[in-house]
Amino acid sequence: MSSISDIIEQYLIQMIREAPSGILQVKRSELADLFQCVPSQINYVISTRFTVEKGYVVESKRGGGGYIRLCKVQTPSTGDYYELLQELIGLEISQSAAEDLLYRLIEEGWMTLREAGLVRKMVSRDVLDLPLRLRDQVRARMMRSVVTTLFANKGE
Repeated sequence: MSSISDIIEQYLIQMIREAPSGILQVKRSELADLFQCVPSQINYVISTRFTVEKGYVVESKRGGGGYIRLCKVQTPSTGDYYELLQELIGLEISQSAAEDLLYRLIEEGWMTLREAGLVRKMVSRDVLDLPLRLRDQVRARMMRSVVTTLFANKGE
């Protein structure tokens, strides 16, 4: 059975797909009423499921006239996208951010589920049994190498 977070995420993704502009603007309180949950549940879903690594831009305004604006970022040209991914990875990357990036690479056809599963396991904290900062640095080096390999072999 899906959790309420999964249901809210799928609803928002579907609404973004159906929006003519590709931009969804909603009120946090209205979503909370619709799903019969507290507004903090909506905040949780948006902050964890709609990240830059997953290809979303989120704009939020709090208060009486407040809103949440969600937009799926369009993939730029191959060269620009490669540079963007390298920048997102940076010199350190957390396990959750790496997993979000893998999800995005699958969604955009750069990786298969199997490939992403292999990489996910390789960059997990179970395999990288190192102090946190060093682990995030090693994970980033591995992820940058994976992205470089994907983009170098895309033409094959």
